[in-house]
Amino acid sequence: MTEIIGVRFKSGGKQYYFDPQGQQVAPGQGVIIETSRGLEYGECAQGNTMVEDEEVVQPLRPMVRIATDKDLETVQKNHEKEKKAFTICQEKIAAHGLDMKLVEVEYNFEGNKILFFFTSEGRVDFRALVKDLASVFHARIELRQIGVRDEAKMLGGLGICGRPLCCASFLDEFQPVSIKMAKTQNLSLNPTKISGTCGRLMCCLKYEQEAYEDAVHRMPKNESFVETPEGAGNVCQVDLLRETVKVCLEDQPETPKCFHNCELRVIRSGKGKRPEDYVAPPMEELAKLRKVTPVEEPRTLRDNMNAALAGLGVAEEESAPAAAETRRTRSRRRRGSGEQPQAAGQQGKKEEAKQAPQKAQSRPPKGDKPRPESKPKAQESAKPAAEKPAAEGQAPSGEKKRPRRRYHRRPRGDKPQNPNPQ
Repeated sequence: MTEIIGVRFKSGGKQYYFDPQGQQVAPGQGVIIETSRGLEYGECAQGNTMVEDEEVVQPLRPMVRIATDKDLETVQKNHEKEKKAFTICQEKIAAHGLDMKLVEVEYNFEGNKILFFFTSEGRVDFRALVKDLASVFHARIELRQIGVRDEAKMLGGLGICGRPLCCASFLDEFQPVSIKMAKTQNLSLNPTKISGTCGRLMCCLKYEQEAYEDAVHRMPKNESFVETPEGAGNVCQVDLLRETVKVCLEDQPETPKCFHNCELRVIRSGKGKRPEDYVAPPMEELAKLRKVTPVEEPRTLRDNMNAALAGLGVAEEESAPAAAETRRTRSRRRRGSGEQPQAAGQQGKKEEAKQAPQKAQSRPPKGDKPRPESKPKAQESAKPAAEKPAAEGQAPSGEKKRPRRRYHRRPRGDKPQNPNPQ
């Protein structure tokens, strides 16, 4: 077994493995590594891990030390130098009139080597530029031409999906992408829709290619002759994601119908003529191809309550008395609010009709005296008529009283008369 650590020299870059020399390194810590270009500063991406000896590519370079505060200051100074070197190099490129686009400048940890990354459509003769830059920086100069994908990886940005570019975030290496992948996935072949920020085909076309290839082998090809639950016909459209197929039936060629892949029986795959010896089976046999989807019965409120109680560990028998008591309470509320159903009202009327004779028998006869506790109101309020003097304009006691008017309309132009003149 061999102990290794994983180190990245750039954000989102490739991960390299080194020998920690017995030191414990945590992910995120800065380390100083000995590489073929000399000492370099990197960030630990994978802590100490034991792997088999066969999985290690020899020779395994060692880690020098864990980065100190002084090393971090050196790295910060190198970043400041890179900004100045970028501006100077752009001026030199314009002075020499070279057809090249400067992308990034990188200082090594020791500061004795500078790398200039650029893009160009063709080959560029930059020998005079290298001499000019060496006289300015007094260091070893290296110009490296990269592709447009590497440029997008270095610069970063947002894709058409709204997320950071895959190459700048997690892709270690670029996977080959072809236009055949876009055709297999039924995408629009418009270059503006299937191209990324770099101008090349999007790397994400590779992600789902295996799933689409598997679906293509299971689904029938276009223009295939198939049997469906409603008859035979030719396939006119295939949806790989939903695994559905539109078929133009022989009986109804103008209105294609949609079927699931499991409902089809392929007679002839791909383009070609209909088999001459083909005889359509009866519709009863074709109806067996139809996919039967189990339909769940609608669950009632009681079923939902029982399922919830079962999930809580409460038995259904324990909740039955509570449910019965709830029903009784609801029925009492309905009787109190007068919201009885019509059938209950009719039943109540019948019971009242049965009890009517009993009530009539329990009443006392007319000739009997009333009970002492219930005195007639007429005796309490009756007074001799002689005690009350008849008011003016009041009818005699024997006659019926006329209703008194509450409002009297005064005639216009007349003055009110005093009823009691002095």
